[in-house]
Amino acid sequence: MDPSRITLRGFRPTDADDLFSWAGDDRVTRSLRWKTLTSNQEALTFIKEVCMPHPWRRSICIDDRSIGFISVFPGSGDDRCRADIGYAIAVEFWGKGIASKAVEMAIPQVFRDFPEIVRLQAHVAVENKASQRVLEKTGFSKDGLLRKYSYLKGRIHDLIVYSILSPEIEVLPSHSC
Repeated sequence: MDPSRITLRGFRPTDADDLFSWAGDDRVTRSLRWKTLTSNQEALTFIKEVCMPHPWRRSICIDDRSIGFISVFPGSGDDRCRADIGYAIAVEFWGKGIASKAVEMAIPQVFRDFPEIVRLQAHVAVENKASQRVLEKTGFSKDGLLRKYSYLKGRIHDLIVYSILSPEIEVLPSHSC
């Protein structure tokens, strides 16, 4: 995959069909807090009501076609120094380095967009080896194991916490996503 074909941008209503194609797949949503989408109309509503107003949610695109997402949840108040990141991509693109490239692209943008953030962190289920590999490839450090930490889709999960700190990356001048 030519990495120059991968871009991050805000979601648009015209992404509804593409969003439904991957967010309607239980394999993609099994590690997400989202429920699996069941229709194009539900995808359109999700874009308008959840994606577009989100403080930092980007569509991962190949040739401007949405194939996944990256979301960052900045903390507030005393937690404004940190943010959580999450991502997913369509099954057909698993194992091709696309998620890693997208996360790599997002990291400096997040630190530019939220200069008060010092720590970007991710919580990953122990069994989600692919997501752990994405984080490791993009410079995140494994901080530790949180035993029986999160209830997701009917099960309690052990999570691994990963982080990257702003001084650990080179933040380049802002470019539009």
